[in-house]
Amino acid sequence: MRAMVAERLGEPDVLTPADLPDPVPGPGQTLLDVEAAGLNFADAERLRGAYQPPALPFVPGSEVVGRDPDGRRVLAFANSGYATKALATNPVEIPEDLPAGAALALLVQGLTAWHLLRTAARILPGETVVVNAAAGGVGHLAIQLAKEFGAGRVIGTASTPDKRDLVLRLGADAAIEGEADGYAERVREANGGAPADVILDAVGGPVFDAAPRALAPFGRLISYGTSGGIDPAPLDPAILTERNITVGGYWLGAHLRLPGRRAAEPLHDLLKLAASGRLRPLVGAEYPLDQAATALTALITRRTTGKVVLRMP
Repeated sequence: MRAMVAERLGEPDVLTPADLPDPVPGPGQTLLDVEAAGLNFADAERLRGAYQPPALPFVPGSEVVGRDPDGRRVLAFANSGYATKALATNPVEIPEDLPAGAALALLVQGLTAWHLLRTAARILPGETVVVNAAAGGVGHLAIQLAKEFGAGRVIGTASTPDKRDLVLRLGADAAIEGEADGYAERVREANGGAPADVILDAVGGPVFDAAPRALAPFGRLISYGTSGGIDPAPLDPAILTERNITVGGYWLGAHLRLPGRRAAEPLHDLLKLAASGRLRPLVGAEYPLDQAATALTALITRRTTGKVVLRMP
C-alpha cells in the first residue's frame, strides 16, 4: 500500500511517501480500500508528540471513507488513515452519492457537535445557544444542529465579516465578533438583551473566562477546545453559584472509549440529516495523498474552510 510516513516527530513536513505492506486485520477490524481520509488538528499534535505520542514509524489519520471486502462504501474510524489501505472498526455504510468530504465531516466533527448539544449541554426546546468559533469544523455543524434540535435562538461568533456572513447563511439568527472584551455584552445584545442558556466554546483563554457572564440562571458552558489559549483567569465561584451555572467539558475520543458507547446511532442521524439537505457539512480543499504535509500545514495554519481531505491515488 501507499502511505505517508513519519520516521521522526516534528511538523507536517516530516511526512514522506512510502510503500508499505498491507496491514493485517485483527479481531473486530476490517481492511478497507481507502477512497479518502480526513485531516484533523489532532493528527498534527500526534506528529509533534504533544498528544498521544505515537510509536515510530507513524502513519497519521483516524477517519476514512472506503470500500470493505464486500464492496460496500463505508465511513469509519481507522488506524493509520493516510494510506491506500486502513484497518477500520465499526464501519457504517454510506450512500454512493454522498461526497467523501461531507461524510468525513460528519465523523469526528459531526459526532462532536451532536454530543455537545445532546449529551453535554442537554439542550432544551426554545433555549438560546451560542456557538463560539461558529465557522469552524465543529462550530458550523453545531449551528445547524442546534436549530434542528429545537433551539429558540442560535448565535455564532466568528473572527471576520466573511466568516460571520457564512454563519448567518448556515442558519444562525445572529453572528457577532468573538473577542473576550465585551463578549457578554455582545451576546446579550444579539439575544434581545437577555443572557444565553448554552455556550459551546472551542476557544478557551480569556473568551472562556468571559462566557459565564453571558449565561442565564442554570446556563451551561461546555468547553471542547482551547484554540485561543489555555490560561484563563480562574472562574469566580460566586458567578457560578449565584446563577446555578454549570461548566463542563467534552472530548469525543474519551466518550467513545467508555464501555458500551458507540457512534452508530448519532452517526446514522447525521447521515439522514445530510441526505435530506437539512445538514450541510462544509467541504474545503482536497489534496492528493502525497501532498499530506501541505494539506496538514494548511489546516493547522487556518488557511482552509470546511473539511480537508486526502484523496487516494
